[in-house]
Amino acid sequence: MSQLRQEITLFSGIGQMSTTLLGTGLFMVPAIAAGIAGAYSLWAWLLLFVAICPIALTFAQLGKRFPNAGGTAYFVRQAFNIKLEKSVAWLFISVTPVGVPPAIALASSFLQQVLPEPLSASLFAQFITISLLVIVNLRGAQSSGRLQSFIALGILTLIISFWWKGGITANDLVLPSLSAENLPSIGVALAVMFWCFVGIEAFAHMGEEFKNPQRDFPIAIVAGCFLAGAVYWVGSVVILKMGAFGTREFDSASIPWVAEQLFGKEVKIAISLIGFAACFASLNLYLQSLSRMVWSQAREYRPASSMAKLTKRGVPGNATLLVAGVALISCILGTFSGVDLEFFLKLANGIFVLVYLLAMLAAIKLLVGFNRILAALSLVLCAGVFLCLGISMLYAVAVFGLLNLPWKKWNTYRLLRSNRM
Repeated sequence: MSQLRQEITLFSGIGQMSTTLLGTGLFMVPAIAAGIAGAYSLWAWLLLFVAICPIALTFAQLGKRFPNAGGTAYFVRQAFNIKLEKSVAWLFISVTPVGVPPAIALASSFLQQVLPEPLSASLFAQFITISLLVIVNLRGAQSSGRLQSFIALGILTLIISFWWKGGITANDLVLPSLSAENLPSIGVALAVMFWCFVGIEAFAHMGEEFKNPQRDFPIAIVAGCFLAGAVYWVGSVVILKMGAFGTREFDSASIPWVAEQLFGKEVKIAISLIGFAACFASLNLYLQSLSRMVWSQAREYRPASSMAKLTKRGVPGNATLLVAGVALISCILGTFSGVDLEFFLKLANGIFVLVYLLAMLAAIKLLVGFNRILAALSLVLCAGVFLCLGISMLYAVAVFGLLNLPWKKWNTYRLLRSNRM
């Protein structure tokens, strides 16, 4: 079997898109952003959502016209060349050591709350999380889509209950007056908040598995972004009203704390399960997308290798196990080095924003008419977010620079020189 199964429906696609965008972000980013910019973080959310709309629409048009498991790397190849495609593929994979550890650590922190005492160690909970991710991924995209659709409904129910029980009024929705002195903090908040919308490029890898990619893929992206944006906005309003920000503990525990204040300690287990499910859903799609990136590269350049093989369920099993193994090693290193969420998020965001920039450049070349104008606008918006990252963007620039050095030419020169001697 050399082709992925087309199993994803519109409903399950919207579920996967929305839970991917919410996932880990909902349980840490609103509190971190509020700690950076206070009430002005609401302005940052609005600016980010306005910026992400044309980017999401551009990805939707790319996925509609070029449905492929290679995602952005495939788009770049169609627009430019194979060398840049490989650079984008490895750039995307390079997010693993900086993006995966904090995400899995956050998911496992919720799992620890429901595990018995002898099994509740952080590293063991992370191992269980990765094992569950592998099991779900090996069952195929249709199974994952159904699971994530139910998780999306659970998250939506949780946020609606916060709105109702928290007594949110029209006064809580009033935006503070803007001034020039507030803009730097809004920019810093934006650099962190972009994490909440980095699932779009990962979702692009799933286009090949939609039953009707031309119709359903773009709808799933746009609808998922709107749903996630609304949930983030409401969640941020609740966190600001409850004052659940400003300390390092709130960075990863603001939602459980709010739930305990509104509903009592008896809901702790339920919130922990919802939190784990939400983080798991986001991680699930990333494991899917990373494994499909490895598989698509192997299918294209080493079709006889084990990484190019699919299971009977149409899943890149060996690639999934490889990515999971790398994730486990990263988690072990992350545990012993100590995880600073804001620092790691900015480094990971640098990779994602650079991938978005390259995708928008490809879109300018591949799309026509209004869609090309939309891609050009998206490119400018991505560049603005990249600048907001400040020094954190150097990680992405350094990785991309190393990937594009003429390694092959140097190796050929070295071999020739060695033969002459």
